[in-house]
Amino acid sequence: MSVLTVLTAAIAPGVALLAYFYLKDRYDTEPISLVIKLFLFGVLIVFPVMVLQRALVQGLGEDPFVFSFLTSSLPEEFFKWFLVYFITYKHASFDEPYDGIVYAVAVSLGFATLENVFYAFLNGSSFSSLMIRAFLPVSGHAMFGVMMGYHFGKAKFTPDHTRKHLILALALPVFWHGVFDYTLLLSKAYWVWFMVPLMCFLWLRSLRKVNRANAKSPLRVATREDQVKI
Repeated sequence: MSVLTVLTAAIAPGVALLAYFYLKDRYDTEPISLVIKLFLFGVLIVFPVMVLQRALVQGLGEDPFVFSFLTSSLPEEFFKWFLVYFITYKHASFDEPYDGIVYAVAVSLGFATLENVFYAFLNGSSFSSLMIRAFLPVSGHAMFGVMMGYHFGKAKFTPDHTRKHLILALALPVFWHGVFDYTLLLSKAYWVWFMVPLMCFLWLRSLRKVNRANAKSPLRVATREDQVKI
């Protein structure tokens, strides 16, 4: 494949998934400039994460469990969590629970997209292998972003449980990302039989969270009242 074809195939899944979750906002779509900003910050954190992960491999070794949960999952999800919290958690545009999902997914898919580009060029990937990566790592990052963003939304709009949901916004993506990586490392020869059910579960779980977040929007009540007046 040509360089342009590989680059397009590596970038397209992340952009398509971001557009999908952006358009799932039923009541008030977020400023596109802010979403793009978060996507680009997600791209940039790949570099410090790579450096930190290299150091962790040197210090902790490459045991599959340690690598999955401590070396891979924890740094990646922490940097994403950090960006969402410090850039958007108190932003005026974060005015409904679903917004947390949009912001966290944007950061996650920025990270996943550059990671996918690196993989494509360093491993001479075919189109079919890039499509598999679209279904697995890129899609997986989007699912972890949904989990994170859902609990950011809960933290902001249920003040009595803010600390609990801020912790869950990090802990759940770290856990499921670790499960994802650990499963993939242990089932190299038979990965389809394990990863397909896992991804289906994560997608169904994430779509339920999308619907719940939209259902909790304060703008939902306003929209219904406007329809009644009309």
